[in-house]
Amino acid sequence: MTKRLPVRSILQRPWLLPLLLLCSIPAISQSSEPSETGGRVVLVLPFDNRSGQAALAWVGDSFPDTLNQRLSSAGFLTITREDRQYALDHLGLPVDFRPSRATTIRIAQNLDADFVIVGSYNVINGRISVQAQVLQVNQLKLSAPLQDSSELNRLFDVENAIAWKVARQIDPHFNVAQQTFLAASGGVQLSAFENYIRGTDAQTPQERIKRLQAAILADPNYPAALLALGKAQYTEREYDQAAATLAKIAPTDRRALEASFFIGLARFNTAKYAEAESAFAFVASRLPLPEVVNNQAVASSRQGHNAIPLFQRASTADPNDADYHYNLAVAMYRQGDFAGAKREVDQALKLKPADTEAAQLKTSITAGRTPPPANAAATTEANSDFDPLERIRRTYSEASFRQAAFQLDQMRAMRLATLPPAEQAAEYTKQGHEYLAQGLVPEAEQEFQAAIAADASSAEAHAGLAQVRERSGNSADARAEAESSIKLHPNAPAYLVLARLDLQTNDTTASAANVSKALQLEPKDTAAQGMRQALLARGQSLQ
Repeated sequence: MTKRLPVRSILQRPWLLPLLLLCSIPAISQSSEPSETGGRVVLVLPFDNRSGQAALAWVGDSFPDTLNQRLSSAGFLTITREDRQYALDHLGLPVDFRPSRATTIRIAQNLDADFVIVGSYNVINGRISVQAQVLQVNQLKLSAPLQDSSELNRLFDVENAIAWKVARQIDPHFNVAQQTFLAASGGVQLSAFENYIRGTDAQTPQERIKRLQAAILADPNYPAALLALGKAQYTEREYDQAAATLAKIAPTDRRALEASFFIGLARFNTAKYAEAESAFAFVASRLPLPEVVNNQAVASSRQGHNAIPLFQRASTADPNDADYHYNLAVAMYRQGDFAGAKREVDQALKLKPADTEAAQLKTSITAGRTPPPANAAATTEANSDFDPLERIRRTYSEASFRQAAFQLDQMRAMRLATLPPAEQAAEYTKQGHEYLAQGLVPEAEQEFQAAIAADASSAEAHAGLAQVRERSGNSADARAEAESSIKLHPNAPAYLVLARLDLQTNDTTASAANVSKALQLEPKDTAAQGMRQALLARGQSLQ
């Protein structure tokens, strides 16, 4: 298994600062308030099955999946399943090992975790009871049990409730409502979730693909299962199937970047270089990691294009990577820039002296031999001249990016703290609306709460929070927030929240009155126009 870097080592990698300066990250939210107890790196371990029913073992493996999603949205840096497996492998332990407290501490220290979440569950007569505890690594302190229970078919509610209680245990200032967490799973069917978890844990590729296909059959728009299936198909070299599966993930979904990366690899492996370049370019526009930019450049070069500027971006972002210098040398060599090519290949050999291809390239550069273009036909036996090809990266390191994003959000919080309260509120509110547009409701609530904390008189922030409460099914609080927003400053979004709430209770007269007020403020508002049409369809006209 490839060794994975501990979290804090990744945060110190040389490409991080350029990435932080170049990249805006609308899909990841982190809290602006540090935990009173220290850092925010969290490791969630599978929960112990106390039910005595082997068929329910998958439930224990599902807790890290759900808790990682919720805790990430709450501003914690969660450690991925792959990193957890690396730690177990590094310690010589099987993947399904259930560690003692001492071993848990060793795993946490190996991964630089500040907190470890451990837990167990029991199922009796179709009802699941769960308890979790938070281990604070630096003080070796274990929290009191955090408990929840429900019918087994409401497993998401239990896991989301536990996640909320964990977030509150680690950070007492965490102010996202529990109901927001409970509504965050987005209606995924439990049978699909079970097959997804079983698929990701499957020991054979055939079983993995079978389970993931079953998950998608039960829930065709399940993005986590689509991503896992597409990656499994890619691993099995089913490149066309992988690309088709991954393309079903909406571009606005937070998994779309990883999906597009593997679409790019799948298309590259079938020589569809233009499609590969397009997929990598989409990722690079949002996530300009050096390996992504490098791959965009390689796909461009395969079409005979001059990709030197892209290769330079990758090499500048990570100057200690020999392959990026090698690729830049190849690109310069093809363009006839022998001096530049020699400079770059020398740097590649300095970083990787045993690189035989780089040594051959240097010989060709020194001899001044011009290579065939990158999109030329393969050389024949009669033409045995060395024909260098740029190297593509096949590993997607979104975990590294999430860690960089975590640091970026801390920098963002420090920057916002220097602004006047009204400007802080405006910035937080803008980000909150971007999260809402992506369906990231817990993240959106954090932003609106931060806006209100900065400036309680922000009508727009209260209107945003009203929309969050509406989406999470808390009608009373949604109405209260909308009314508070209107009292501060009448605005169309708040009136539309009230209109939708009125329509839910079949009070079409009140709904129409609120839509009219929204249209008076924003005559071209598409949501207000849609509400108007919905009311007309019910026979209710507007004044």
